Amino acid sequence: MSILDTKNATPRLLSTITASIISSINALMSLFLVREWYIPLAVFIVTFIIIYWIYSYTLEHFIYRKIKLIYKFIYQTKATKREEFFYNNVLPQKSLDEVNQDVRQWAMQKKDEIEVLQANEQFRKEFLMNLAHELRTPIFAIQGYVDTLASGAIHDDAVNMKFLNSASKGIDRLVRLVDDLDEISKFESGRIPIIQENFVIQDLIKDVYEELSFKAKERHIELLLKKGTERQLTVYADRPKIRQILINLVENALKYGNEYGHITTGCYQMDDKNIYVEVSDDGPGIAEEHLSRIFERFYRADRSRSRHIGGTGLGLAIVKHIIEAHGQTVTVRSKLGVGSSFGFTLEKGKE
Repeated sequence: MSILDTKNATPRLLSTITASIISSINALMSLFLVREWYIPLAVFIVTFIIIYWIYSYTLEHFIYRKIKLIYKFIYQTKATKREEFFYNNVLPQKSLDEVNQDVRQWAMQKKDEIEVLQANEQFRKEFLMNLAHELRTPIFAIQGYVDTLASGAIHDDAVNMKFLNSASKGIDRLVRLVDDLDEISKFESGRIPIIQENFVIQDLIKDVYEELSFKAKERHIELLLKKGTERQLTVYADRPKIRQILINLVENALKYGNEYGHITTGCYQMDDKNIYVEVSDDGPGIAEEHLSRIFERFYRADRSRSRHIGGTGLGLAIVKHIIEAHGQTVTVRSKLGVGSSFGFTLEKGKE
């Protein structure tokens, strides 16, 4: 680096350059006034010392003192002895460009933190609003039935059992909602252990199909295994929790799919370490703008239809938590009028 390149110069280098220039000018001027060679030399030395000291003192005690305060502010910690050494010895060697870069980096970091906090705050507001709505709906329904019964309908044999059954269904919905919220909180805090074992994923899919066969017959929906993926694949995962995922995905497809439709589950070996499982339907599909948020708690792509069908709005959020607890990923593909596919990866097991 050239000595005249002051872009990344330290305070000492700047002081030396400035003092050298001013001292040289003074020495040349004195050379024209006197003939003795030692006088210009003395002028150069004295001027150099004075200018160097003034310039260095100004930089060190005014400009860089402010810079040190900036560093103390952006690091937000009380200095240890080692940090004090950094402030007093290392920091003054930094160029202004380097300081500017550090401050820019700090500003970008704070900007990212603010954006994350704003996103979390928005998510919190939406979550509380949705939670209040989900709780309000069954509570108001239960309250209406109980008030009607308390007002005398309890003695009317034509409606009393009907209202009691309806109130019981509302209570069941509240219990499911609380249970789902409790399960999500346990997953987030790591309180639900993942107990993995080797099992054939196609066998588990057939068990789930058999369990949900009555619901499928009610809507005339056929439950199928994807052709070409019948070969047994062993996975290493928590069987009861993967069963919960499959039940959730197939039930959603039964609820939102078209009557006389099809639900197809395929299993694919991605590589030597991973198996991919995908549950697909030929239902109405999901609009693209909803896909990025479909696994959020209480998020519903079609709110009016979803609440009419029922459910807590937490099923896909639980699916995501279970898969992530396995260290795997969950995906969704969908197109309006074509259908939806929910897939997840699992660790390949030992056959």
